[in-house]
Amino acid sequence: MKLSELKIPEGSRSNSMRVGRGLGCGKGKTSGRGQKGAGARSGAATRPGFEGGQNPLYRRIPKRGFKNVNRKEFAVINLDQIEKLGLGEGSEVDCALFMKDTKNGVKVLGDGEISVKLTIIADAFSKSAVEKIEKVGGTAKVR
Repeated sequence: MKLSELKIPEGSRSNSMRVGRGLGCGKGKTSGRGQKGAGARSGAATRPGFEGGQNPLYRRIPKRGFKNVNRKEFAVINLDQIEKLGLGEGSEVDCALFMKDTKNGVKVLGDGEISVKLTIIADAFSKSAVEKIEKVGGTAKVR
């Protein structure tokens, strides 16, 4: 099969409906917009979440507690995951290179043990991670 031999399947494309062309066409007079109201007016666009005047879902659902809109969510990596990389003594590790989605940065957590002296670069460290890194003679650099 060649590119020039490709054909559009029969019935897959149809002409767009022309509205407002008289009563006989099926979409005449009000052009499918109904009678009156905001939807019949030009430029009418409802905001996201608008449900036609009904109390919208985001107002009906109960809310509790405090939601910090400025919260920073970190992608996390544990020391045992860094240990599995099998890096040599004195290597420098940028944790962001190993993450697919870094969100607001990478945080190193102290789960597991590390046996090699490394310089680890990340956006944040837990206290236990810093202690374990420095115990083996490594350094924890905050980006």
